[in-house]
Amino acid sequence: MNKNQIENISIVGASGHVGKFIVDELLTTGKHKITAISREDSTSEMPAGVEVKKVNYDDQSSLVKALQGTDMLIITMSVMAPRDSESKLVEAAAEANVPWIMPNEWGGDHTDAQLVQDIIIGQSKLDNRAHIEKLGKSSWVGLTCGFWYEYSLSFSPLLYGFDFVNRAVTFYDDGNTSINTSTWAQCGRAVASLLSLKVHRDSEDDESPCLTNFKNESVYISSFRVSQRDMLSSVMRVTNTAEQDWKVEYEPTNERFKAGQEQFKKGDRAGFAKLLYARVFYPDGSGDFEAKHVLSNDMLGLPKENIDEATKTAIKMAEQIYASH
Repeated sequence: MNKNQIENISIVGASGHVGKFIVDELLTTGKHKITAISREDSTSEMPAGVEVKKVNYDDQSSLVKALQGTDMLIITMSVMAPRDSESKLVEAAAEANVPWIMPNEWGGDHTDAQLVQDIIIGQSKLDNRAHIEKLGKSSWVGLTCGFWYEYSLSFSPLLYGFDFVNRAVTFYDDGNTSINTSTWAQCGRAVASLLSLKVHRDSEDDESPCLTNFKNESVYISSFRVSQRDMLSSVMRVTNTAEQDWKVEYEPTNERFKAGQEQFKKGDRAGFAKLLYARVFYPDGSGDFEAKHVLSNDMLGLPKENIDEATKTAIKMAEQIYASH
């Protein structure tokens, strides 16, 4: 990089859940050249202004070639993606001398050692960070945003507990445990704002924020700090219903977590979602990272969001999911 800014950004998963929001927000800034890294068999279409480079994950040279000249590699992948995909990208980035990587995290607080151990995928996230540092060519910066709000509210009762078809909700414990959660749009804005910062301070006296402030660290953001009861209140406002219109059930978080573990051990992938969400709602504050870390919302200029608007989006998504089945 000749200039003190991120210019060339490569993104894996550019058409995915959070990826498309990141791409849209990056395009809005007009400050970057954006390249989507996609598999050879991908048929996803990209917005105007995004270059597409096709790669073969079984051919490391194709990854290295695609990443040449990249200032920042952003990785967004499904948890179901092949396990070695991220390590292949990290190694290719090192060979291509990519200075910055945003790893495939997008979730909980990885400084919570017990949480990392319990959620199964937590250790792999730490391993990816360590891999980047060991190779010594790139620095990483993570985005800790909690669960995605619209997705978690709409996709399945296994997540935030809501079943919109049957107008039912299952509360973890008493439903009063607060967690941090973020919308896809807020994640997109956060990434775009972060990558619009200068890379280094202009001088020793310069105290303005820069990307290097977050070298090998996470940036914490949040749309809402809410409990399931707060979510239900929003849902009732949006749907013009009362609590008596909803079937409310309760399940101890630790029991739900253990049930999810047993399901997953038997090969049922639904068990992973069950254990993951139950664990973050433990009353030990695991999901409330705002209580332990300083949020970067203000530093990044992120807007205050309206939870009812986000809930409306989630309910529309739930209707579409139901209609497609």
